[in-house]
Formats: sequence, C-alpha cells, structure tokens
Amino acid sequence: QVQLVQSGGGLVQDGGSLRLSCVGSGRTFTYDGMGWFRQAPGKEREFVAAISWTGDSTWYADSVKGRFTISRDNAKSTVYLQMNNLKHENKTVYYCASGSARETVNYYDHWGQGTQVTISS
Repeated sequence: QVQLVQSGGGLVQDGGSLRLSCVGSGRTFTYDGMGWFRQAPGKEREFVAAISWTGDSTWYADSVKGRFTISRDNAKSTVYLQMNNLKHENKTVYYCASGSARETVNYYDHWGQGTQVTISS
C-alpha cells in the first residue's frame, strides 16, 4: 500500500519556524517529483512548493518565496518543507503529494494525510 505520512505541524508563534516532513512508503519515490500544497476551510487546495526527483530544481508560490524551502532525501524517501517567518495567513492544513513537480493538483497521484499549522500572536 502506497502511503505518504506527514509530521511536523503544530503551533508556532508569529514569525516562528516549522519543518514539515513527508515520508513515502509502499514503493520507491526516488524518481517522483514531490510537492506541498495547503488548503484553508472552504477554499481550494493551493500550490506551495515543488521539487524535481533529483532535487536540483525547485518551484515556489510567490507568497512563500524567500521564506519556505523544499528539500528531499531520496535515501529516506522523505521530502521536507522548512517554513520560516510564519505569518497568520499561513495558518492552514498542509499536504504533501507525489508524482509531479507541477503547480496543479491533478498531476499528483498520492497525498499525505494533512498537517495542521497554527500561528499564535
């Protein structure tokens, strides 16, 4: 069974940092592009960041450029999202996904369970 298991969310102060992790199992993800998305209640899932299978290329939503960093460790089948200088508008549920490095949800074939990120004043 293919699974993406997320960890690392939680409560952080305004301006603080969090690192999300996403571990794949059930098959090799080494040759998959990977992405992070987020979804607020009542809104569509939106692109945050993506990384190529080699890790050489990364892409970011304009709203997170310079503050978020996506990376991967293929030996551990893990992709990370380092989030710095978090703001209240970043409070939402974050999802990792495999199968693409594009900005569109439909290109991804497996999804993590979601991780809540909450920002306190």
